[in-house]
Amino acid sequence: MQNSGETLYRGWRLPLAGLQMLFVAFGALVLVPLITGLDPSVALFTAGIGTLIFQLSTKRSVPVFLASSFAFIAPIMFSVQMWGQAATMGALFCAGLLYVFLAGMVAWRGPGFLHRLLPPVVTGSIIMIIGLGLAPVAVNMAMGKTGDASAVLFPYADAMLVSMPALLTTLLVATLAKGIFRLVPILAGVAVGYAIAAFMGMVDLTAVDNSSWIQVPQFIMPEFHLAAILFMLPVAIAPAIEHIGDVLAIGSVTGKNYVEKPGLHRTLLGDGLATSAASLFGGPPNTTYSEVTGAVMLTKAFNPVVMTWAAVFAIVLAFVAKFGVLLQTVPTPVMGGILILLFGSIAAVGMNILIKGKVDMSTQRNMVIVATTLVFGIGGMAVGSSEWHLQGVSLCALLAIFLNLVLPHPQPEADDLHEEQDIVEDILDHSR
Repeated sequence: MQNSGETLYRGWRLPLAGLQMLFVAFGALVLVPLITGLDPSVALFTAGIGTLIFQLSTKRSVPVFLASSFAFIAPIMFSVQMWGQAATMGALFCAGLLYVFLAGMVAWRGPGFLHRLLPPVVTGSIIMIIGLGLAPVAVNMAMGKTGDASAVLFPYADAMLVSMPALLTTLLVATLAKGIFRLVPILAGVAVGYAIAAFMGMVDLTAVDNSSWIQVPQFIMPEFHLAAILFMLPVAIAPAIEHIGDVLAIGSVTGKNYVEKPGLHRTLLGDGLATSAASLFGGPPNTTYSEVTGAVMLTKAFNPVVMTWAAVFAIVLAFVAKFGVLLQTVPTPVMGGILILLFGSIAAVGMNILIKGKVDMSTQRNMVIVATTLVFGIGGMAVGSSEWHLQGVSLCALLAIFLNLVLPHPQPEADDLHEEQDIVEDILDHSR
């Protein structure tokens, strides 16, 4: 009996570990569709499908889970407003193909190709814009407005009584919690904020009562609109570089070099195919989750089969209609409070890239790249016509890359050369 009990435990250990990984990723996974107006049930489905596609691409050798990317939040919101949801999905499909192109270039030229094209001064600036550009969205939602402040959804006082405890809970759990609980600050913030909002009568469960238990998610077929595609393509640049950092991070956790085996080109290919596949169903782009990497480090769950189970659970959960509708009842102030910390964290990651890359901001070249990129992004600069224009992350990505390619690298100053010459002459004089 003991042996059969141990066998049963071992048989269920991988599925339980997979469910735990989904639990860790869940908060960020559903937050992206809730902000952008997409269906969270579809996001669950495409996260599962995307993870399975990634595993096929990498021969199931890397223990990562793919889900909704925060880098695309602002571009998705803008694109949906300009061209509609179907055209946005078509644009995201093409953004995934850009990953595939980059994977081909890495396979041909080697991983150093991306680092030369996109050094820290470029990627750090772009990622800072992703976070800082979304700051008004988070603040507006925390104060009870829509993300663009076009409408008031809840009274200011009520919104602040909900959003600030949600924010406080999120940051306390992120900094003070121990073990696995430290990896789920978003879920903790949502739970506290939702409970307070429900107590204050800000939650309407009518739609949950009227929905069925089991239902196919509301998938959306993509349409292809050239203006939307050209707008979305540059956005994929920053997440592609971030992907390299995630692959290195999970490699350091497991003690394996995934850049060599299965190869960075395979992981990039998996990420790109997962993003394109998600758009075919109406889901947000996929990316590897650092929260799950942290959970892998904590639990020592190095077996990629764990992520297969996480993907299966995500797909199954997507068909539980009441659950998906319940997620959509989360009041805007709850999300706003949490997003203040999340979007600020993205900006901080960009700053950390500049610091770790030892980008010398006293050099005029670096200062020009960072300064111009930040002002273009935060100031809302737009280039183009009323029919098509670049703005936000897409414009900033192209601008930073262009400036990095055309601006000359600094040469030793003439004064410095004269100073070195004087030192040499003094040494010679003393030697005589």
